[in-house]
Formats: sequence, C-alpha cells, structure tokens
Amino acid sequence: LQRSNRREGLKRSSSLLLISRVSPHFATEVETPQLISHRLTLMISKAAVEQLIADWLVGKDYFLTDLVITPDDRIIVEIDHAEGVWIEDCVALSRHIEDGLDRDETDFELEVGSAGLGQPFKVLRQYEIHVGDDVEVLTAEGKKLVGRLTAVDNGQITLTQTVKVKAPGEKRPHLEEVETVLSLDAVKWTKLYIDFK
Repeated sequence: LQRSNRREGLKRSSSLLLISRVSPHFATEVETPQLISHRLTLMISKAAVEQLIADWLVGKDYFLTDLVITPDDRIIVEIDHAEGVWIEDCVALSRHIEDGLDRDETDFELEVGSAGLGQPFKVLRQYEIHVGDDVEVLTAEGKKLVGRLTAVDNGQITLTQTVKVKAPGEKRPHLEEVETVLSLDAVKWTKLYIDFK
C-alpha cells in the first residue's frame, strides 16, 4: 500500500489510515494580518471535500460518519459500512480526495479511516446497521442502559433488555425481556457494547 513520494508518508494502524503532509506554506514566516488573511483564503472548503466524498460513495454501501477540517488544513474523514471498513477502500477514498484538491494552492494532512469500535454513533445510519446488536446507551439524564438494539424508527430507538422480575407470590425472580423506547433527542450517546468477559 505504500507509495514512494518524498512529500508524503503512508502509515497503517488497526483502524485508521494516515496520509501525512508537511505544508511549506507559512512554515517559517511571521503571522502578519496579511498572511493570516491569505491563509484563510487558501483554507480548504469543507463543502468541496464533502462533494468529493459524495462522488466516491456513489454506488457503494459505505457512508460518511464524520468530516473535520481544522484551521491548519488537517482533513479527517471517517466512513462506515455494515460489514466493516477495508483499508484498501480507505486508500482509494484518500486518493480520490487528493486528486480533487489543488495542492498548488494549499497543502494538507489527510486521514481517512473507519469509525472506531467503541466510539459513539454519529449518524442515523450507524443505528440502522447495528439493529440486532448489543449497544450501550447514555441518556441525557445520565442513565446508562445496555441491551439489544431492536428497532430504529421515526427518531426513536428501541432497546430490549433481559431483566430479573419478581412477580407477587413468586419465591424467585424470573428473567423477562423488557423494551425501552427512547427518543434520539433524549440520548447523549450510543455505542456498540463490547463485553470483555
């Protein structure tokens, strides 16, 4: 996967592909108001990067979960897929973005990777592809719930939990499935539940 280029390095990790750049612009110059104004003019447009990503996503089952562009032109792209993200596809998307940006105007650092395991969901599609999976939910009131995500519909999620219930007259509690319906507005975050036991 490595490409030979004195201006770029390609580094692989378990969940992220990092393509780094060292920008020559303003590296050794004093930040005068004129230079600051010029640098802001050259800043990469988020809308332009979003369009490049949208073009690449056409016909694929991948979807965008996050895009961040920092003031120093560090572009961070996260994508997801129901069956996981392949490093080769991260490379392909990275090259597509690079080809669509003008490096003569501004240099940049680009990271393209997957939405990491254990990270909160950022878009509705992540809820949809994880229906049937165990998730952990933190409500806006600060209550943590762990259960199976069984439905996503009309801005709400349904969480099914197996709890111990003791009915009147019973000597011992029995297990029972209980459904909890939550509005997404009442959810602070949701992420896949990983049981390390």
